[in-house]
Formats: sequence, C-alpha cells, structure tokens
Amino acid sequence: MIMRDKRRISHEEARVAETLKKGSRVTGAAREKLAADLKRKYDSGASIRALAEETGRSYGFVHRMLSESGVVLRGRGGATRGKKAASA
Repeated sequence: MIMRDKRRISHEEARVAETLKKGSRVTGAAREKLAADLKRKYDSGASIRALAEETGRSYGFVHRMLSESGVVLRGRGGATRGKKAASA
C-alpha cells in the first residue's frame, strides 16, 4: 500500500479545485486566478506534473497556462549530451 503525504490546502484552493472539474472550460476571472496561482506555485519550485495532479488538469493544460502567463519554464534537467567540462 502506497501512502502519500497529504498536505493541507487552504479553503480557497479547495474551492478553486472544486470548480475546475477536469474537462470544464476555464474562462474570465477564474482563468486569470488559476494562471496566477499556477505561476506562483511553479515559481516556488512546484513541477508542472505536480500542479497538474493538484488541479486535476492535464500536463498540457498546465503547461499552456504557464506559457500564456509569461513564465520562463525550467529545463528538464538530467544528463546532457554536450561536451564534458575540462577538469583541472
């Protein structure tokens, strides 16, 4: 059995998540608020996948919202295939 950490979410976050059912269209003020919340959390270090799971939306939706908000997305990380740095 896998146990996950359940972090506390504010009443406001719970209300926003409840109104944003997967597949429902997000427009107007709700879209702006969601974009601002996603941007704040992403800038604080949350991953796109974590944000997608938290909001019940797809990875692509969260990625698009962040891009539309002007967020500079982080690189994927991991190993690179470039030249090795010269070791001294």
